[in-house]
Amino acid sequence: MAGGTILIADDDRGIRTVLDHALGRAGYEVRSTGNAATLWRWVADGQGDLVITDVVMPDENGLDLLPRIRKLRPELPVVVMSAQNTLLTAVKSAERGAYEYLPKPFDLNELVRVVERALAGPRASPSKAAEPGGEDERLPLIGRSPAMQDIYRVLARLMATDLTVMITGESGTGKELVARALHEYGKRRNGPFIAVNMAAIPRELIESELFGHEKGAFTGAAARTKGRFEQADGGTLFLDEIGDMPMEAQTRLLRVLQQGEYTTVGGRAIIRTDVRIIAATNREMRQAINQGLFREDLFYRLNVVPIRLPALRERTEDIPDLARHFLKLAQEEGLPAKVIAPEALERLKRYRWPGNVRELENLVRRLAALHSEEVIGFEVNATELAEPKPALTTLDEGGEDDNLGATVERQLVRYFNAHGEGLPPAGLYDRVLREIERPLIALTLAATRGNQIRAAQLLGLNRNTLRKKIRDLDINVVRGLK
Repeated sequence: MAGGTILIADDDRGIRTVLDHALGRAGYEVRSTGNAATLWRWVADGQGDLVITDVVMPDENGLDLLPRIRKLRPELPVVVMSAQNTLLTAVKSAERGAYEYLPKPFDLNELVRVVERALAGPRASPSKAAEPGGEDERLPLIGRSPAMQDIYRVLARLMATDLTVMITGESGTGKELVARALHEYGKRRNGPFIAVNMAAIPRELIESELFGHEKGAFTGAAARTKGRFEQADGGTLFLDEIGDMPMEAQTRLLRVLQQGEYTTVGGRAIIRTDVRIIAATNREMRQAINQGLFREDLFYRLNVVPIRLPALRERTEDIPDLARHFLKLAQEEGLPAKVIAPEALERLKRYRWPGNVRELENLVRRLAALHSEEVIGFEVNATELAEPKPALTTLDEGGEDDNLGATVERQLVRYFNAHGEGLPPAGLYDRVLREIERPLIALTLAATRGNQIRAAQLLGLNRNTLRKKIRDLDINVVRGLK
């Protein structure tokens, strides 16, 4: 840095003082104003080597001024800061060419680091993503906590790209909402968004579901059917619960990601794919890889940009905004208007929320529907949150009733429910046994560090029988790893 001028459009004297102290010795002059008109006059006169602007100013919105600055002086870095720290603010800042977006309140030392980085070298012109809708559109994500601000800034940088994203987080944290936000604010927003729950598709139908099939490809294939890849052409394919994908389908998905093309089941014609892949899971994928349940090479293909969503207990300051949001949605759906008292909101913030945002939403809807009081007080919340946990939660937490039969029963209930009023395809008995057999053998091999003789003894199988099952089930045996 060889000296110059930093222009600030903000009334916060602390920002100017800190920058004066940090950069004055390097020869930089810091000038500040409280309005957009003065800032624009400075920029139009060719002054300034960097601009720092607030979004809300008395005479103009800083985000509206930003495109004019970029058009007149595209080389001039602009740092945007705002107390309106929503996803939309972060996205618009990135789309309109901001060098960086800082949600208020921020650490002034972080601002100094951003300014020094911006002044240190040239910056590439940002790609332009599709413009989002109007200012009053409904935001897909709610929360202003530091944890969510980090998510917003990552999402804003991804909007103009087609990079593959892997979203991880506990159940109920909003993984599909993040995937939809990436689609709806990105450059593929005019294309389709196709979501597939990998855990709800029978193993033998998963390739047909993803890639489609030709007429006569298998029993019951009465006509050609498009797969999810073809349906999502030009848009986004969201692969939810990717950790539950069977190994044989993983192999084919990897080939599609590597080559960008595929064939339908029973087909020969090559189909080029033009989709953005977003995957999500609540599983620990490293553990699944070590257990031989997920291909490591596929994981790295999907995990180009990892995004971890925080549990609700990690961002309790967002609970009041979320609760008010869900109350508003309930009112729009015809339920009575309700308000949650401040002491009740504090009670909500102290709860652990094992079901995360989804559990909070269910609670708020229940309060709106079942309680007659217009103001929901502490006692009502305490009563609701003190209710016994359902049997499903007890089982998940390893209660005395936790057993393999109960776990299988839960999975089968979810499987039957996924078909609505219909029934699953015939052959269910063999499919269920196969679903249990594969992880049982894979985990046994992992426990014996790939020693097939010990694994056969542990399972009570003939060694040749075990080898055949490993081959038939396409189980990856890793020796010496536990």
